[in-house]
Amino acid sequence: MEAGHAVSSRLGRITISSEAIAQIVAETAVECYGVVGMKGSLRGRLARARGRPRGIEIGRHGDRVTIDLHVVVEYGLNLAEVASSVGNRVAYEVERLTGLSVRAVEVHVDDVRTGGK
Repeated sequence: MEAGHAVSSRLGRITISSEAIAQIVAETAVECYGVVGMKGSLRGRLARARGRPRGIEIGRHGDRVTIDLHVVVEYGLNLAEVASSVGNRVAYEVERLTGLSVRAVEVHVDDVRTGGK
């Protein structure tokens, strides 16, 4: 397991694993309107084999978090709007639930599908 992301408080230091952050990202992304699933790159599939949710990569840039996620969007929707909405919601939820600052959320639309398939 890689070193976690640290948040300091008056009571001490809290370390949050990348896996925990990835789980928050996954739950948030699939709740977003227009997202019908997650789809990962080869690196994402390797991370999934180590227990991380599919299609999500968490990085660190100084004391800030970077997030890459690969989604499948419902056919017929504006891809740019869905991706923007997912990115904004993911950044908000990660900051709200962890107290970590999010530097960037990169949303990759890897596929388009009808909602029922």
